[in-house]
Amino acid sequence: MCDDELIPPQADMTEREWLRAGSEAAAGAPPMRTTGRVPQWVNRRTLLGGAMAGAALAVLPAPTQTPASAAPRLGGPGAFPFPQHPNGKGEFAVLVTGDAGTGDEAQYAVAAAARDVCRDEHIGLAVGLGDNIYENGPESDHDSEFQDKFEKPNSGIDVPWLMVLGNHDCSGLIPGSGGDPSRGDREVAYARTSKRWYMPSRYYSVPLPAADPLVEFFAIDTIPWSSYVAQLDPYYRWDGPYMREQRSWLDGALRASRARWKVVLSHHPYLNNGKHGSAGSYDGFEIGNYTSGVHLKDMYEKVVCGRADLILSGHDHTLQVLEPTARTGGTRQVVCGASAKTEDGKAHFQNPAAWQNFSDHGFMVLKVSAARLTIDVYTVDVATRKATLAHRTRQSRPVAAPAHA
Repeated sequence: MCDDELIPPQADMTEREWLRAGSEAAAGAPPMRTTGRVPQWVNRRTLLGGAMAGAALAVLPAPTQTPASAAPRLGGPGAFPFPQHPNGKGEFAVLVTGDAGTGDEAQYAVAAAARDVCRDEHIGLAVGLGDNIYENGPESDHDSEFQDKFEKPNSGIDVPWLMVLGNHDCSGLIPGSGGDPSRGDREVAYARTSKRWYMPSRYYSVPLPAADPLVEFFAIDTIPWSSYVAQLDPYYRWDGPYMREQRSWLDGALRASRARWKVVLSHHPYLNNGKHGSAGSYDGFEIGNYTSGVHLKDMYEKVVCGRADLILSGHDHTLQVLEPTARTGGTRQVVCGASAKTEDGKAHFQNPAAWQNFSDHGFMVLKVSAARLTIDVYTVDVATRKATLAHRTRQSRPVAAPAHA
């Protein structure tokens, strides 16, 4: 559930409670609080009715999670391989996109602009930071939306895409609620047939190069920690087996990593100056176990900060390169969620930023060498499908020494 959609009027409502509250509102109760723009052609009764109809058609898989650490490249026939050597510039160059899966003109324009930059920068890898299939996620692992909202727009960007789950990918009755994490298994299953889409598990790591890694990516699933509704399945509760296992895995994987640079990939950011706000107070909520993201905040602070060099996130439809601070232990938060949607043009919070943009579409390129880590931010003019390099940030010192040092 992103910038133009409704959120519960109080934290930790179940989806049934939210639907019931919607019926009461339609009968004349006070209007529900929203996060911002609501399309004029969508009213709440229509949204809820469509959600319930979609839910009636859905066949939900049972949760089956097998975390993969440094997993081999798996996929369909002819799957694009991971780069095992730096490009001609001595770098591993990585395209970063987020919140892209609309299938509309803006997504195609951003992808077209990125395709030109990928050619010039010799991109060998790409990242999708969640909300891969708007608005409800796929209905099966062979849903045509995979083609319309991922494969076709990204045609020509022929590299592996490290994908993470977003709240829209795990919709329950309510679009974007994150109320049914099990739906994410469909995106894991799709990876077995796609040349591009890489998601061997709901969370996983990828070191580059595999034998003696210079950089390692840690893709995590933030949805059950920060869904807009309470999780009813005990397996996916904020303190249930799935989240405990994932936190333990990430803690151990970061500790054991031999890579010089470490990058965490997530959908929900730790810090954020956009309208969703930061973990622990998402969308103005500071109570409950879910909507506020309080347990995700705790995980970031105790497991990630001071150990990873970057947290790359989406969720807010903005472009932000925030500054590392004492609070983050030197870890830099980057928000890249403007690959198909944009925000309201202004900052809502004041976390220190090297650069930020709240109105333009765009993407980023991460370039990693032994000497430095570079983030290039590109804004995109949708009408012309052209990218402009808007900002560049470099750092030369890793936050933490590799495990073997």
